[in-house]
Amino acid sequence: MTKTAVVLFLALASIPIGSSSVFAAATYTLRPDNYLVRLRVLEPGANVRLMPGEYRDGLPIQYLRGTAETPITIAGPETGRRAVFFARRGHNTVSIVNSSYVTLRNVDLEGQNLPVDGVKCEGHADWAHHITLDGLRVRGHGNNQQTVAISTKCPAWGWVIRNSVIMGAGTGLYLGNSDGRAPFIAGLIEHNLIADTIGYNLQIKHQQPRSLLPDMPGGNNATIIRHNVFSKTNGGSKETARPNVLVGHWPLAGPGSNDRYLVYGNFFYQNQHESLFQGEGNIALYNNLFVNHFHDAVRIRPHNDTVRTISVFYNTVVAAGAGIVLVRKAEDPPYQQWIETNAVFARIPIAGLASEGNLVGRYAEAVEYLARPHAPLGELNLLPNARANRGSVPAADRSPFRTFPERTFPEAELDFDGDLHGTAEWGAYAITKKRPRWLPTLEIIPMRAK
Repeated sequence: MTKTAVVLFLALASIPIGSSSVFAAATYTLRPDNYLVRLRVLEPGANVRLMPGEYRDGLPIQYLRGTAETPITIAGPETGRRAVFFARRGHNTVSIVNSSYVTLRNVDLEGQNLPVDGVKCEGHADWAHHITLDGLRVRGHGNNQQTVAISTKCPAWGWVIRNSVIMGAGTGLYLGNSDGRAPFIAGLIEHNLIADTIGYNLQIKHQQPRSLLPDMPGGNNATIIRHNVFSKTNGGSKETARPNVLVGHWPLAGPGSNDRYLVYGNFFYQNQHESLFQGEGNIALYNNLFVNHFHDAVRIRPHNDTVRTISVFYNTVVAAGAGIVLVRKAEDPPYQQWIETNAVFARIPIAGLASEGNLVGRYAEAVEYLARPHAPLGELNLLPNARANRGSVPAADRSPFRTFPERTFPEAELDFDGDLHGTAEWGAYAITKKRPRWLPTLEIIPMRAK
Protein backbone atom coordinates (compact mmCIF):
# COMPACT_ATOMS: atom_id res chain seq x y z
CA MET A 1 0.00 0.00 0.00
CA THR A 2 1.34 3.43 -0.96
CA LYS A 3 1.88 6.20 1.59
CA THR A 4 -1.05 8.15 0.10
CA ALA A 5 -3.35 5.12 0.38
CA VAL A 6 -2.31 4.51 4.02
CA VAL A 7 -3.08 8.10 5.00
CA LEU A 8 -6.45 7.94 3.27
CA PHE A 9 -7.28 4.59 4.88
CA LEU A 10 -6.45 5.88 8.38
CA ALA A 11 -8.55 8.97 7.82
CA LEU A 12 -11.52 6.92 6.70
CA ALA A 13 -11.20 4.49 9.59
CA SER A 14 -12.07 7.25 12.06
CA ILE A 15 -15.33 8.14 10.30
CA PRO A 16 -18.58 6.74 11.73
CA ILE A 17 -20.16 4.23 9.35
CA GLY A 18 -23.33 5.57 7.74
CA SER A 19 -22.39 9.22 8.12
CA SER A 20 -23.87 11.19 5.23
CA SER A 21 -22.01 14.42 5.91
CA VAL A 22 -18.46 13.11 6.13
CA PHE A 23 -17.12 15.28 3.34
CA ALA A 24 -18.34 18.53 1.90
CA ALA A 25 -19.24 17.87 -1.72
CA ALA A 26 -16.06 18.44 -3.67
CA THR A 27 -14.58 18.36 -7.15
CA TYR A 28 -11.64 16.04 -7.78
CA THR A 29 -9.40 16.17 -10.83
CA LEU A 30 -7.95 12.72 -11.42
CA ARG A 31 -5.36 11.26 -13.78
CA PRO A 32 -4.66 7.73 -15.04
CA ASP A 33 -1.99 7.28 -12.35
CA ASN A 34 -4.07 8.28 -9.31
CA TYR A 35 -7.76 7.79 -10.03
CA LEU A 36 -8.47 4.43 -8.37
CA VAL A 37 -7.86 5.45 -4.74
CA ARG A 38 -10.31 8.34 -4.86
CA LEU A 39 -13.00 6.49 -6.87
CA ARG A 40 -13.38 3.94 -4.09
CA VAL A 41 -14.44 6.51 -1.48
CA LEU A 42 -16.56 9.11 -3.26
CA GLU A 43 -19.10 10.95 -1.12
CA PRO A 44 -22.60 12.10 -2.18
CA GLY A 45 -22.31 15.13 -4.43
CA ALA A 46 -18.73 14.40 -5.46
CA ASN A 47 -17.77 15.62 -8.92
CA VAL A 48 -14.88 13.75 -10.53
CA ARG A 49 -13.13 15.26 -13.53
CA LEU A 50 -11.08 12.73 -15.45
CA MET A 51 -8.13 14.14 -17.31
CA PRO A 52 -7.59 13.00 -20.92
CA GLY A 53 -5.48 9.91 -21.23
CA GLU A 54 -5.36 6.11 -21.19
CA TYR A 55 -6.91 4.43 -18.16
CA ARG A 56 -5.87 0.76 -17.99
CA ASP A 57 -7.06 -0.45 -14.57
CA GLY A 58 -10.80 -0.44 -15.09
CA LEU A 59 -13.50 1.78 -13.60
CA PRO A 60 -15.10 0.34 -10.45
CA ILE A 61 -18.44 1.90 -9.53
CA GLN A 62 -18.92 -0.21 -6.45
CA TYR A 63 -20.75 0.68 -3.24
CA LEU A 64 -21.00 4.32 -4.29
CA ARG A 65 -24.12 5.96 -2.89
CA GLY A 66 -25.19 9.33 -4.17
CA THR A 67 -28.67 10.71 -3.56
CA ALA A 68 -31.31 12.28 -5.79
CA GLU A 69 -30.25 15.71 -4.49
CA THR A 70 -26.50 14.99 -4.42
CA PRO A 71 -25.59 12.50 -7.16
CA ILE A 72 -22.02 11.41 -7.77
CA THR A 73 -20.65 12.44 -11.16
CA ILE A 74 -17.64 10.97 -12.95
CA ALA A 75 -16.93 12.75 -16.24
CA GLY A 76 -14.29 12.97 -18.90
CA PRO A 77 -13.57 16.10 -20.94
CA GLU A 78 -16.49 17.56 -22.91
CA THR A 79 -14.24 18.52 -25.84
CA GLY A 80 -10.83 17.62 -27.18
CA ARG A 81 -8.98 14.49 -26.14
CA ARG A 82 -11.04 11.90 -24.30
CA ALA A 83 -10.56 9.78 -21.22
CA VAL A 84 -10.21 6.25 -22.66
CA PHE A 85 -10.67 3.12 -20.56
CA PHE A 86 -9.06 0.02 -22.04
CA ALA A 87 -10.45 -3.46 -21.49
CA ARG A 88 -8.50 -6.00 -19.46
CA ARG A 89 -8.76 -9.74 -19.87
CA GLY A 90 -11.00 -11.28 -17.22
CA HIS A 91 -12.49 -7.97 -16.02
CA ASN A 92 -15.48 -5.95 -17.18
CA THR A 93 -14.23 -2.43 -17.81
CA VAL A 94 -16.90 -0.48 -15.87
CA SER A 95 -17.98 -2.74 -13.02
CA ILE A 96 -21.10 -1.67 -11.11
CA VAL A 97 -22.11 -3.17 -7.76
CA ASN A 98 -24.71 -1.88 -5.25
CA SER A 99 -24.45 1.75 -6.33
CA SER A 100 -27.06 4.45 -6.74
CA TYR A 101 -27.39 7.97 -8.15
CA VAL A 102 -24.15 7.86 -10.08
CA THR A 103 -23.54 9.52 -13.45
CA LEU A 104 -20.77 8.45 -15.83
CA ARG A 105 -20.27 10.91 -18.67
CA ASN A 106 -18.03 11.52 -21.68
CA VAL A 107 -15.67 8.55 -21.57
CA ASP A 108 -14.53 6.05 -24.21
CA LEU A 109 -14.49 2.31 -23.66
CA GLU A 110 -12.00 0.46 -25.87
CA GLY A 111 -12.72 -3.28 -25.78
CA GLN A 112 -9.62 -4.39 -27.70
CA ASN A 113 -11.71 -7.33 -28.99
CA LEU A 114 -11.47 -9.07 -25.61
CA PRO A 115 -14.38 -11.22 -24.33
CA VAL A 116 -15.37 -8.75 -21.59
CA ASP A 117 -18.23 -6.27 -21.30
CA GLY A 118 -17.88 -2.51 -21.48
CA VAL A 119 -20.30 -1.61 -18.68
CA LYS A 120 -21.53 -4.45 -16.47
CA CYS A 121 -23.94 -4.26 -13.59
CA GLU A 122 -22.51 -7.43 -12.08
CA GLY A 123 -24.61 -10.53 -11.51
CA HIS A 124 -23.44 -10.83 -7.89
CA ALA A 125 -24.72 -7.33 -7.07
CA ASP A 126 -27.96 -6.97 -5.11
CA TRP A 127 -29.13 -3.95 -7.11
CA ALA A 128 -28.02 -0.82 -8.95
CA HIS A 129 -30.41 2.07 -9.37
CA HIS A 130 -30.44 5.57 -10.84
CA ILE A 131 -27.31 5.05 -12.88
CA THR A 132 -26.86 7.50 -15.75
CA LEU A 133 -24.58 6.71 -18.71
CA ASP A 134 -24.24 9.80 -20.87
CA GLY A 135 -21.97 10.45 -23.84
CA LEU A 136 -20.15 7.12 -23.86
CA ARG A 137 -18.29 5.91 -26.96
CA VAL A 138 -18.00 2.13 -26.96
CA ARG A 139 -15.96 0.25 -29.55
CA GLY A 140 -13.98 -2.97 -29.86
CA HIS A 141 -16.55 -5.13 -28.05
CA GLY A 142 -17.35 -7.51 -30.91
CA ASN A 143 -15.38 -10.57 -29.81
CA ASN A 144 -18.59 -12.67 -29.99
CA GLN A 145 -22.33 -12.22 -29.68
CA GLN A 146 -22.18 -12.57 -25.88
CA THR A 147 -19.76 -9.65 -25.55
CA VAL A 148 -21.95 -6.72 -24.54
CA ALA A 149 -21.35 -2.98 -24.59
CA ILE A 150 -23.74 -2.23 -21.67
CA SER A 151 -25.27 -4.99 -19.56
CA THR A 152 -27.31 -5.29 -16.36
CA LYS A 153 -27.40 -8.59 -14.50
CA CYS A 154 -29.04 -7.58 -11.22
CA PRO A 155 -32.25 -5.68 -10.39
CA ALA A 156 -31.86 -2.24 -11.94
CA TRP A 157 -34.21 0.72 -11.98
CA GLY A 158 -34.15 4.40 -12.82
CA TRP A 159 -31.31 3.97 -15.34
CA VAL A 160 -30.70 6.56 -18.05
CA ILE A 161 -28.64 5.62 -21.12
CA ARG A 162 -28.32 8.56 -23.49
CA ASN A 163 -26.21 10.30 -26.11
CA SER A 164 -23.93 7.28 -26.53
CA VAL A 165 -22.42 5.57 -29.58
CA ILE A 166 -21.96 1.80 -29.68
CA MET A 167 -20.40 0.38 -32.84
CA GLY A 168 -19.76 -3.25 -33.76
CA ALA A 169 -20.45 -4.86 -30.38
CA GLY A 170 -21.53 -8.46 -29.95
CA THR A 171 -24.71 -7.07 -28.37
CA GLY A 172 -25.28 -3.36 -27.78
CA LEU A 173 -27.53 -3.15 -24.72
CA TYR A 174 -28.54 -6.33 -22.84
CA LEU A 175 -30.74 -5.32 -19.93
CA GLY A 176 -31.90 -8.07 -17.59
CA ASN A 177 -31.00 -11.73 -17.36
CA SER A 178 -31.94 -14.74 -19.45
CA ASP A 179 -33.87 -16.32 -16.55
CA GLY A 180 -36.06 -13.21 -16.12
CA ARG A 181 -34.88 -12.60 -12.56
CA ALA A 182 -32.91 -9.38 -12.98
CA PRO A 183 -35.66 -6.86 -13.84
CA PHE A 184 -34.88 -3.63 -15.65
CA ILE A 185 -37.51 -1.13 -14.47
CA ALA A 186 -38.46 2.46 -15.35
CA GLY A 187 -35.48 3.04 -17.64
CA LEU A 188 -34.89 5.81 -20.17
CA ILE A 189 -32.92 5.00 -23.33
CA GLU A 190 -32.64 8.01 -25.60
CA HIS A 191 -30.54 9.69 -28.31
CA ASN A 192 -28.15 6.78 -28.80
CA LEU A 193 -26.60 5.36 -31.97
CA ILE A 194 -26.19 1.58 -31.87
CA ALA A 195 -25.02 0.00 -35.11
CA ASP A 196 -23.56 -3.12 -36.70
CA THR A 197 -23.89 -5.44 -33.73
CA ILE A 198 -23.61 -9.20 -34.18
CA GLY A 199 -26.75 -9.81 -32.13
CA TYR A 200 -29.27 -7.32 -30.80
CA ASN A 201 -28.71 -3.58 -30.84
CA LEU A 202 -30.92 -3.65 -27.74
CA GLN A 203 -32.58 -6.44 -25.81
CA ILE A 204 -34.62 -6.02 -22.62
CA LYS A 205 -35.27 -9.41 -21.10
CA HIS A 206 -38.62 -10.76 -19.95
CA GLN A 207 -39.34 -10.59 -16.21
CA GLN A 208 -40.45 -13.15 -13.66
CA PRO A 209 -42.59 -12.03 -10.68
CA ARG A 210 -40.80 -9.27 -8.79
CA SER A 211 -39.76 -9.16 -5.18
CA LEU A 212 -39.79 -5.48 -4.29
CA LEU A 213 -36.50 -4.23 -2.86
CA PRO A 214 -36.04 -1.07 -0.76
CA ASP A 215 -36.47 2.03 -2.98
CA MET A 216 -37.63 -0.07 -5.97
CA PRO A 217 -40.61 1.71 -7.57
CA GLY A 218 -44.01 0.12 -7.14
CA GLY A 219 -47.17 1.00 -9.05
CA ASN A 220 -47.24 1.27 -12.82
CA ASN A 221 -44.03 2.33 -14.56
CA ALA A 222 -42.77 2.78 -18.10
CA THR A 223 -39.46 2.10 -19.77
CA ILE A 224 -39.02 4.69 -22.51
CA ILE A 225 -37.02 4.05 -25.69
CA ARG A 226 -36.99 7.23 -27.77
CA HIS A 227 -35.03 9.15 -30.40
CA ASN A 228 -32.44 6.41 -30.99
CA VAL A 229 -30.88 5.02 -34.16
CA PHE A 230 -30.80 1.22 -34.34
CA SER A 231 -29.02 -0.20 -37.39
CA LYS A 232 -27.70 -3.58 -38.50
CA THR A 233 -26.57 -2.69 -42.01
CA ASN A 234 -23.35 -4.68 -41.64
CA GLY A 235 -24.00 -6.62 -38.45
CA GLY A 236 -25.37 -10.06 -37.70
CA SER A 237 -25.35 -13.36 -39.53
CA LYS A 238 -27.95 -15.77 -40.81
CA GLU A 239 -26.90 -18.41 -38.27
CA THR A 240 -27.28 -16.09 -35.26
CA ALA A 241 -30.01 -13.83 -36.61
CA ARG A 242 -31.48 -11.39 -34.08
CA PRO A 243 -33.81 -8.38 -34.44
CA ASN A 244 -32.34 -4.92 -33.98
CA VAL A 245 -34.48 -4.47 -30.87
CA LEU A 246 -36.36 -7.04 -28.77
CA VAL A 247 -38.36 -6.26 -25.63
CA GLY A 248 -39.66 -9.05 -23.39
CA HIS A 249 -42.80 -9.26 -21.31
CA TRP A 250 -43.33 -7.77 -17.87
CA PRO A 251 -44.24 -9.90 -14.82
CA LEU A 252 -47.50 -11.69 -15.60
CA ALA A 253 -48.93 -10.85 -12.16
CA GLY A 254 -48.13 -8.68 -9.17
CA PRO A 255 -45.79 -5.65 -9.11
CA GLY A 256 -44.82 -4.56 -12.61
CA SER A 257 -47.51 -6.49 -14.47
CA ASN A 258 -49.00 -3.25 -15.82
CA ASP A 259 -45.66 -1.66 -16.75
CA ARG A 260 -45.29 -0.53 -20.37
CA TYR A 261 -42.71 0.04 -23.05
CA LEU A 262 -43.07 3.44 -24.73
CA VAL A 263 -41.10 3.23 -27.99
CA TYR A 264 -41.26 6.41 -30.05
CA GLY A 265 -39.30 8.73 -32.31
CA ASN A 266 -36.67 6.11 -33.24
CA PHE A 267 -35.07 5.30 -36.60
CA PHE A 268 -34.80 1.55 -37.23
CA TYR A 269 -32.63 0.69 -40.24
CA GLN A 270 -31.74 -2.54 -42.05
CA ASN A 271 -31.47 -6.12 -40.90
CA GLN A 272 -30.54 -8.68 -43.53
CA HIS A 273 -31.87 -11.71 -41.66
CA GLU A 274 -34.48 -10.62 -39.11
CA SER A 275 -37.03 -7.96 -38.20
CA LEU A 276 -36.17 -4.48 -37.00
CA PHE A 277 -38.35 -4.70 -33.89
CA GLN A 278 -39.88 -7.57 -31.93
CA GLY A 279 -41.81 -7.32 -28.70
CA GLU A 280 -44.31 -8.81 -26.27
CA GLY A 281 -46.06 -7.57 -23.15
CA ASN A 282 -47.52 -4.04 -22.97
CA ILE A 283 -46.16 -1.89 -25.79
CA ALA A 284 -46.89 1.50 -27.31
CA LEU A 285 -45.01 1.91 -30.61
CA TYR A 286 -45.45 5.26 -32.35
CA ASN A 287 -43.83 8.04 -34.39
CA ASN A 288 -41.00 5.73 -35.54
CA LEU A 289 -39.32 5.27 -38.93
CA PHE A 290 -38.72 1.66 -40.03
CA VAL A 291 -36.68 0.89 -43.16
CA ASN A 292 -35.61 -2.65 -44.01
CA HIS A 293 -34.79 -3.34 -47.65
CA PHE A 294 -34.01 -6.98 -46.82
CA HIS A 295 -36.53 -8.37 -44.38
CA ASP A 296 -39.38 -7.58 -41.94
CA ALA A 297 -40.03 -4.43 -39.95
CA VAL A 298 -42.23 -5.04 -36.87
CA ARG A 299 -43.21 -8.35 -35.28
CA ILE A 300 -45.25 -8.27 -32.09
CA ARG A 301 -45.51 -11.86 -30.94
CA PRO A 302 -45.00 -14.22 -28.00
CA HIS A 303 -41.34 -14.81 -27.24
CA ASN A 304 -41.12 -16.04 -23.65
CA ASP A 305 -44.82 -15.68 -22.90
CA THR A 306 -47.53 -13.43 -24.27
CA VAL A 307 -48.61 -10.29 -26.10
CA ARG A 308 -50.84 -8.04 -24.02
CA THR A 309 -51.91 -4.39 -24.48
CA ILE A 310 -50.61 -3.12 -27.83
CA SER A 311 -50.90 0.35 -29.42
CA VAL A 312 -49.17 0.91 -32.78
CA PHE A 313 -49.74 4.24 -34.52
CA TYR A 314 -48.13 7.05 -36.51
CA ASN A 315 -45.27 4.91 -37.81
CA THR A 316 -43.81 4.99 -41.33
CA VAL A 317 -42.71 1.53 -42.49
CA VAL A 318 -40.86 0.47 -45.65
CA ALA A 319 -39.98 -3.24 -45.66
CA ALA A 320 -39.18 -5.85 -48.27
CA GLY A 321 -40.80 -8.49 -46.04
CA ALA A 322 -43.66 -8.02 -43.59
CA GLY A 323 -44.57 -4.55 -42.37
CA ILE A 324 -46.43 -4.88 -39.05
CA VAL A 325 -47.39 -8.34 -37.81
CA LEU A 326 -49.30 -9.11 -34.61
CA VAL A 327 -49.41 -12.73 -33.43
CA ARG A 328 -51.48 -13.71 -30.41
CA LYS A 329 -52.07 -16.88 -28.47
CA ALA A 330 -55.55 -18.28 -29.03
CA GLU A 331 -56.10 -18.69 -25.29
CA ASP A 332 -55.15 -15.10 -24.39
CA PRO A 333 -57.87 -12.83 -22.97
CA PRO A 334 -59.08 -9.97 -25.21
CA TYR A 335 -56.44 -7.33 -24.45
CA GLN A 336 -56.85 -3.91 -26.05
CA GLN A 337 -54.81 -4.06 -29.27
CA TRP A 338 -54.94 -1.64 -32.18
CA ILE A 339 -52.88 -0.65 -35.22
CA GLU A 340 -53.97 2.67 -36.75
CA THR A 341 -52.74 5.74 -38.64
CA ASN A 342 -49.56 4.06 -39.88
CA ALA A 343 -48.08 4.31 -43.38
CA VAL A 344 -46.91 0.80 -44.30
CA PHE A 345 -45.36 -0.28 -47.59
CA ALA A 346 -44.31 -3.92 -47.52
CA ARG A 347 -44.78 -7.32 -49.15
CA ILE A 348 -47.35 -7.99 -46.39
CA PRO A 349 -48.26 -4.54 -45.04
CA ILE A 350 -50.28 -5.48 -41.91
CA ALA A 351 -51.21 -8.90 -40.55
CA GLY A 352 -53.02 -9.96 -37.41
CA LEU A 353 -55.41 -7.01 -37.22
CA ALA A 354 -57.48 -5.19 -39.81
CA SER A 355 -55.56 -2.63 -41.85
CA GLU A 356 -58.39 -0.05 -41.98
CA GLY A 357 -57.31 3.32 -40.67
CA ASN A 358 -53.80 2.92 -42.11
CA LEU A 359 -52.31 3.85 -45.46
CA VAL A 360 -50.96 0.58 -46.87
CA GLY A 361 -49.31 -0.51 -50.08
CA ARG A 362 -46.82 -2.93 -51.53
CA TYR A 363 -43.11 -2.41 -50.98
CA ALA A 364 -42.62 -1.16 -54.55
CA GLU A 365 -45.41 1.39 -54.11
CA ALA A 366 -43.52 3.34 -51.44
CA VAL A 367 -41.96 5.54 -54.15
CA GLU A 368 -45.45 6.68 -55.15
CA TYR A 369 -46.24 8.07 -51.71
CA LEU A 370 -42.94 8.92 -50.02
CA ALA A 371 -40.26 11.36 -51.16
CA ARG A 372 -37.20 9.07 -51.42
CA PRO A 373 -37.83 5.79 -49.59
CA HIS A 374 -35.02 3.83 -51.29
CA ALA A 375 -32.32 6.50 -51.28
CA PRO A 376 -29.02 6.00 -49.40
CA LEU A 377 -28.53 7.32 -45.89
CA GLY A 378 -28.25 11.07 -45.79
CA GLU A 379 -30.64 11.28 -48.74
CA LEU A 380 -33.30 8.89 -47.44
CA ASN A 381 -36.52 10.88 -47.10
CA LEU A 382 -39.78 9.34 -45.85
CA LEU A 383 -41.81 12.53 -46.02
CA PRO A 384 -45.24 12.12 -47.67
CA ASN A 385 -45.44 13.49 -51.21
CA ALA A 386 -48.33 15.25 -52.95
CA ARG A 387 -50.06 12.00 -53.90
CA ALA A 388 -49.88 10.81 -50.31
CA ASN A 389 -51.53 14.02 -49.14
CA ARG A 390 -54.39 13.45 -51.56
CA GLY A 391 -54.74 9.90 -50.28
CA SER A 392 -54.84 10.74 -46.59
CA VAL A 393 -56.86 8.49 -44.32
CA PRO A 394 -60.24 10.06 -43.50
CA ALA A 395 -60.69 11.48 -40.04
CA ALA A 396 -61.87 8.91 -37.52
CA ASP A 397 -62.53 8.56 -33.81
CA ARG A 398 -59.04 7.89 -32.47
CA SER A 399 -59.84 8.52 -28.84
CA PRO A 400 -57.46 5.83 -27.49
CA PHE A 401 -54.51 8.11 -28.16
CA ARG A 402 -56.18 11.49 -28.53
CA THR A 403 -57.23 11.44 -24.88
CA PHE A 404 -54.57 12.74 -22.50
CA PRO A 405 -51.70 12.08 -24.91
CA GLU A 406 -49.01 13.39 -22.55
CA ARG A 407 -50.18 11.11 -19.77
CA THR A 408 -51.02 8.06 -21.86
CA PHE A 409 -48.54 8.39 -24.73
CA PRO A 410 -45.89 11.10 -24.22
CA GLU A 411 -45.27 13.27 -27.30
CA ALA A 412 -47.98 11.40 -29.24
CA GLU A 413 -49.24 14.67 -30.69
CA LEU A 414 -45.78 15.40 -32.18
CA ASP A 415 -44.36 13.90 -35.35
CA PHE A 416 -40.92 12.31 -35.74
CA ASP A 417 -39.29 15.76 -35.94
CA GLY A 418 -41.17 17.16 -32.95
CA ASP A 419 -43.72 19.20 -34.93
CA LEU A 420 -47.48 18.93 -34.37
CA HIS A 421 -49.13 16.13 -36.31
CA GLY A 422 -52.42 17.86 -36.87
CA THR A 423 -55.55 15.81 -37.58
CA ALA A 424 -56.64 13.11 -40.05
CA GLU A 425 -53.08 12.02 -40.74
CA TRP A 426 -50.96 8.90 -40.94
CA GLY A 427 -47.30 8.04 -40.72
CA ALA A 428 -44.47 9.48 -38.65
CA TYR A 429 -44.43 12.93 -40.28
CA ALA A 430 -47.04 15.66 -40.39
CA ILE A 431 -48.37 15.55 -43.96
CA THR A 432 -48.11 19.35 -44.31
CA LYS A 433 -44.36 19.33 -43.64
CA LYS A 434 -42.21 20.62 -46.52
CA ARG A 435 -38.91 19.04 -45.48
CA PRO A 436 -37.60 16.94 -42.59
CA ARG A 437 -35.56 18.66 -39.93
CA TRP A 438 -33.18 15.68 -39.92
CA LEU A 439 -32.53 13.28 -42.78
CA PRO A 440 -32.07 9.77 -41.39
CA THR A 441 -28.46 8.66 -41.21
CA LEU A 442 -26.15 6.84 -38.80
CA GLU A 443 -25.63 9.57 -36.25
CA ILE A 444 -27.19 10.57 -32.96
CA ILE A 445 -30.56 12.24 -33.59
CA PRO A 446 -30.17 15.88 -32.52
CA MET A 447 -31.85 16.94 -29.28
CA ARG A 448 -35.03 18.91 -29.80
CA ALA A 449 -35.24 22.48 -28.64
CA LYS A 450 -37.42 22.74 -25.53
